[in-house]
Amino acid sequence: MGGFAWSTSAFDSKSGQVILLVLLVMTASFYTGTFFGRNSSSTPSSSSELIGSPIFSNKVTLTHHKSPLKIPETGMNICPMEFNEHIPCHDPSYIKELMPNLDLSKREDLERHCPPLERRLFCLIPPPQDYKMPVRWPTSRDYVWRSNVNHTRLSEVKGGQNWVHEKDQLWWFPGGGTHFKHGASEYIQRLGNMTTDETGDLRSAGVYQVLDVGCGVASFSAYLLPLNVQTMSFAPKDGHENQIQFALERGIAAMISALSTKQLPYPSRSFEMVHCSRCRVDWHENDGILLKEINRLLRPNGYFVYSAPPAYRKDKDYPIIWDKLVNITSGMCWKLIARKIQTAIWMKEADQACLQHNAEQNLVNICDSVDDHKPSWKTPLRNCVALGTTGSEKLPPIPHRLSVYSESLNDIGITQEKFLADTLYWQDQVRHYWRLMNVDDTSVRNIMDMNALYGGFAVAFSTWPVWVMNVVPATMNNTLSAIYERGLIGAFHDWCEPFSSYPRTYDLLHASYLFSHYGNHQDGCSLEDIMLEMDRLIRPQGFVIIRDDESIISRIREIAPKFLWEVKSYVLENQQQQSEPLLICQKKFWAIA
Repeated sequence: MGGFAWSTSAFDSKSGQVILLVLLVMTASFYTGTFFGRNSSSTPSSSSELIGSPIFSNKVTLTHHKSPLKIPETGMNICPMEFNEHIPCHDPSYIKELMPNLDLSKREDLERHCPPLERRLFCLIPPPQDYKMPVRWPTSRDYVWRSNVNHTRLSEVKGGQNWVHEKDQLWWFPGGGTHFKHGASEYIQRLGNMTTDETGDLRSAGVYQVLDVGCGVASFSAYLLPLNVQTMSFAPKDGHENQIQFALERGIAAMISALSTKQLPYPSRSFEMVHCSRCRVDWHENDGILLKEINRLLRPNGYFVYSAPPAYRKDKDYPIIWDKLVNITSGMCWKLIARKIQTAIWMKEADQACLQHNAEQNLVNICDSVDDHKPSWKTPLRNCVALGTTGSEKLPPIPHRLSVYSESLNDIGITQEKFLADTLYWQDQVRHYWRLMNVDDTSVRNIMDMNALYGGFAVAFSTWPVWVMNVVPATMNNTLSAIYERGLIGAFHDWCEPFSSYPRTYDLLHASYLFSHYGNHQDGCSLEDIMLEMDRLIRPQGFVIIRDDESIISRIREIAPKFLWEVKSYVLENQQQQSEPLLICQKKFWAIA
């Protein structure tokens, strides 16, 4: 059905070089990054240049999961080009089949819906035509290649609000949004003024970790970075096509998710602020159950920022909606601390007596005892609020927060000494990784730790120009609460299912003893299944670092070339100072010819 090959030149035309030069000049006054690596002549470019390139034996053919799994002798098959943006658990064609059984009034269609195993693809996802190596951070905050996210709808419908504009072969992100079309920086300063009574910025209000609901292209998050505020941004895969893909291509932390019928995959009391700017969530519906989910996620004295028409308009049904919001938030003992310039801000007060009183008046339901050690993964929403529990102490600012030892770790038998040893160990290991990978500091931006444990791997990158998605498998102990208390971000996930992200969105995947954890699990999370998902998530020329038992390492080393990965084997010491095998794999840059 067609061949494929890999590319060997940096640009497809002289015009591409001119655009690059102009772009660098435009941004040189305030950026120090570069676009490509030290050897730009070998940087891959578009599939249109593949004539005469080496041809591989892998076949382009649509292949589905079959048991037992068998990789062809010619290597993993390649999915046809129309699957270049395939997200298995957010597949519109499959969700359309489910529509008659979904509650559309609660937008259940926006949630994860993974197809049965026999309907999952078992072929490598190809890059789109003319795919280029992503623009490097920090330039990527403002510019990315059009060909990598070749969708025009957002620029057409949101261009007037300065979400994104087309500039020749590039997308330009001016930093605007629906409620901050003149720039996120001014809007963020305004929020700081509103939360501090005009005396400081968001850091002065104790805000260092933010959840951005319905984040668009994540400009709000991008412009919080100079304040050293870490933001977990999410949005559904809906009519605002590819907004999360834009965010990740820019190098900003984001994932696909939706507020519908299940809890978000984040621990309780993880954020000092939850932000909604025209986030298209009906907070006032269903007895305010979605606001109660926000209450679960907010830390005591945390803020809910609401920039939407009911906060300032008096026409249509907006006053009725506003009254409902006031009643729901008052019932949860939130305090409205500011309302001006199209934005309202509530504070979740740590007032247990108020909650008890409101419960007696039937203004709010108090949750039964909740086991916070259980990961919030596929957990139904609860129409209640929890009384204060442990872990409510005020955390220090970043970077001091990185060294915080959470009492939740003590509850699962992790001592402070073991926690400290883990932190020091990963600082040493990351230095080894970079030496072995032989890349410069700007070659990597988006990182995922697929089995994050206590977050030590991410802490080792705290001074690097990167961000880390810390994933804690839902089948393990909940250590994600401790990770958030360190000022980091992440999500629960079960690697028996694909992750909620677009293809080609990470530069580095790290998997420490992930495969052995899933070694005895059912179909769907076999070694080959997890490798296939890794390949979908990683960018061309991106890295996959794997540590595990020797038998697993040996098997991966054997089949990785069939995934079109280059593989190098090393030996490093583990925390017990014993030799441990290590694989560093690099995904080749290939394309359908």
